[in-house]
Amino acid sequence: MAKLVFGMNQSLDGYVDHDKFGPSPALFRRFIEEARSQAGSIYGRKLYGLMAYWDEDRPEWDEPRRAFAKAWRAQPKWVVSRTLQPVGPNAQLIEGELEPAIRKLKAEVAGDIEVGGPDLARSLTELGLIDEYRIYLHPVVLGSGNPYFHRDRPRLRFAGSEQIDEDVVRLSYIPA
Repeated sequence: MAKLVFGMNQSLDGYVDHDKFGPSPALFRRFIEEARSQAGSIYGRKLYGLMAYWDEDRPEWDEPRRAFAKAWRAQPKWVVSRTLQPVGPNAQLIEGELEPAIRKLKAEVAGDIEVGGPDLARSLTELGLIDEYRIYLHPVVLGSGNPYFHRDRPRLRFAGSEQIDEDVVRLSYIPA
């Protein structure tokens, strides 16, 4: 059975914004390792559109970016959308009712499946389908933006922490 994991970079004040801050080299290496080991990723339409950037090689990429792209391309991707047509390589659409589709996916796949984006994570949290939350906490204050948690925060229990580099700590929580 798959485990759904929602993990994102987060500011000290609870916001996610890939344009305002990004991963350090050590954290990016961690993301490469995770992409290699994951059973796949689930995205909403917006974040999938951003992640499709990794579908084609770019001459300005360094070796870590090429390694991430290779790992990302290799894993299955599921895209939750009622409007997106078509999706890229190694991806399939999840259309219709979200809950039965995700429950079926969890039953059929083994390993960690990354949940991409706070909007999709909110829907999956409300359905009780997220198994772990990973917050990559950065020493940045944004003051506004897209929050890691939307609406009511789920009841969580601390599951662990790990210092990734001199600035970033990964906090892990599971539903209480």
